[in-house]
Parts: sequence; structure tokens; C-alpha cells
Amino acid sequence: MKILKSALLASATMIATQAVNAQQANVNLDFNPQKNTQNLVPYGGSAISPEVHDDHTITFRLKAPDAQKVALTGGPILLALKSKDPIPFTKDNAGNWSLTVGPVTPNIYVYRILLDGVPVVDPNNTLTGSANQPGYSNVVVHDSKPAYYDAQNVPHGSVTRHIYHSDILNGEREMFVYTPPGYDPKKKYPVLYLLGGSGELANGWELDGRANFIADNLLAAGGIKPMIIAMPNNQVLHRSDPQHLEKTYKLFEAELRKQIVPFVDSHYSTVKDRKSRAISGLSMGGRHTQAVGFNAIDLFSSFGILSAGDLEPEKLNPAFFNDPKIKDKVDYLLVGLGSGELDFVGKRSEATHAALEKIGVKHEYFIGGEGAHDWGTWRMLLHDKLLPNLWKNKP
Repeated sequence: MKILKSALLASATMIATQAVNAQQANVNLDFNPQKNTQNLVPYGGSAISPEVHDDHTITFRLKAPDAQKVALTGGPILLALKSKDPIPFTKDNAGNWSLTVGPVTPNIYVYRILLDGVPVVDPNNTLTGSANQPGYSNVVVHDSKPAYYDAQNVPHGSVTRHIYHSDILNGEREMFVYTPPGYDPKKKYPVLYLLGGSGELANGWELDGRANFIADNLLAAGGIKPMIIAMPNNQVLHRSDPQHLEKTYKLFEAELRKQIVPFVDSHYSTVKDRKSRAISGLSMGGRHTQAVGFNAIDLFSSFGILSAGDLEPEKLNPAFFNDPKIKDKVDYLLVGLGSGELDFVGKRSEATHAALEKIGVKHEYFIGGEGAHDWGTWRMLLHDKLLPNLWKNKP
């Protein structure tokens, strides 16, 4: 009888656990949110899509009886599938389209559905991206346990959204600030200023980059120093403005110096010196790190140029490259990119690396991962390279 009761209890516990981990239920911050555990269609949807299987294959579904052609598109997912062209769905007699692909390496991939030639979000996927660009969908390909970017059972820090007025840009702006678990205003913390790319908003590094979870997990493992991470909006001009290149660097430098850094220093317990400030960014944010950050050596001593660079770095930052003492002013500098984007930003990153070598500035030049110009690369660089090396030698 006791054995029967134990078996029933174990069965009930298993069922309850499965219920909590329902596909796209958004009950918990599950590491496998698109695993089909209950065969339930997402709220407001018409099909289960995407469905991620334990063998790392993915099934996409779309109910569109009047559509003539449906295909899977999106750089990150197509790269993972080693396909240069959109992959067509098949249609059944009831007007249901479906496609199973993979397996692919566990990660989070951006994709869109090409519906009669128009790229759209997956209408059944609840994990829709939010950025300063047309919508996109995310598919989470899980492994057997949470990844380094997942919410894990460790102490968690806080992310606060701040709204402030900018006299530089004449409007209300937003900034997200991560404080580590156990943040104590009586202590002083170094600050990493983390920038997004073209089409990203201030919350990109939190939502798609998972920067707070990455920091939480690294802190729990003793892999990094406790720090504040400020994630401002480095979009200071419409990305399609014809004078974007001529205006953006000066505007962002003014915003950084007169609004962003003073705001963080006045609202948080920071170490207010250049040795305890770092600036890093992806793509356009990497350009800002180089074009603006290198000009602000009085504010920063550590830098991360992710998926970016310049073909003529000496012309972009003459003061930096002509400073005879610059080698002593840089504590850590990362030039990093994904192995799949060598033909995209590779030459610019290589030129920046060569220019730094020429003047003897110690830096880390890294090419790796399976991704290209995407969040798979930037999450990896943040976790593997940038965060663990900041303030490495400080007590």
C-alpha cells in the first residue's frame, strides 16, 4: 500500500511539473519554453509553433489556407541550418503549413516567416522580439539543462527602468540599470556601460541579450566581480537619417558625458573614476565604443568592441592612436566577433586589431562561436570574454 501511495505521489508530482512547464505558457522562466509538454495551443494562437523537440529539431506550423507560398527565413536560423535560402513549408488539404528542420545547436535563434514574399512574425509564437525594427520571432532550442543565459536557481540582481530628460536630445529617454544581487549602497561598484546596435532599444541587452541572467550566473559561480551594468539607449538619431554618420558620434558623446554617466553616478553607489568604468557595445554600439569611447579615455579604461571596427582607426580616433601613454591607460580591450560574420565586419575588426597591435596596446582579439552578426555571438562574447575580464586584477 505504501509503495502504491508513493507511486501515485510521484506520478502526481510529475504531472504537476509538466503542467508548470507548459509550452509557451509563460508561467515560469523555463529554459525549454517551446517544448510541447501538454499539447496546448498558445493563448490566442491557432497552432503550436514553434515546437522544439528534445533532439534539437524544430517544427514550425502556420494555418493559412489562402496563402500560396510559405517559407522560413532569418539570418540566425538559416545560418544554424546551413542554408543560404529560405526553406519552404509544405501544405496539407486543410490549409495547414508545416516545416520540421534541424537538429541545430541549442541556442536562441531569430526567425521570420516568409508569407507570400512578405517577412512576418510567427503569429503563434509568444516570444516576439521588441526592438526599433520590424517584428521578429525567437525560437529557444533547449538542451538537457538551463544554459548560461537562462534564469537559474541562483541569487538574482535587479533591473530598473529609468526615464530621464535629456537636454542634449530635447526629450524623455530611457535607460535600464542592472544591480548585482545583494547590492549595498554603502559599497562602491564599478560600472559597465553596455550599448546596443542599430535597431535595438535600451532593453535589448536584457530581453535578447539576457545580460542580467548571464551576470547572475557568473556571479554565483564566482567568475566575475560584482558590478553595475547600465544599458542606455544609444540611438540618438533616426538610423535612416541621411546625415546619421556625421551627427551621431558627437550627439552620443554629449549624451554620454552630460546625461548618462552623471545620471548613473548620482543614482547609484559607483566608483567615480575611469579605472572603474568600462564601455562596450555590439555592432553600432561597438562603433560607438570605438568612435566615442576611445575619445573618452578620461571616463573609461576598459572597452569591448563586439562585431564592429573601422578600416582606418587612426583617422577615426587620432588622439587615442597618437597618445604616447595610451598603453598604460587601457586596462582591458576586447575586439570580438562571430566566426560566421568574417565577410560582414571581419575586415573592420581586423583593421582595428592591427592598428592596436601597431601602437602596442594590449588587447584580446577573438573570433569564435557558431553565430554571425546576431545575439548568439553577443551573448557568448559577454559571457566568455567581456564580463570575466573586467576589473580582473582589482580587489
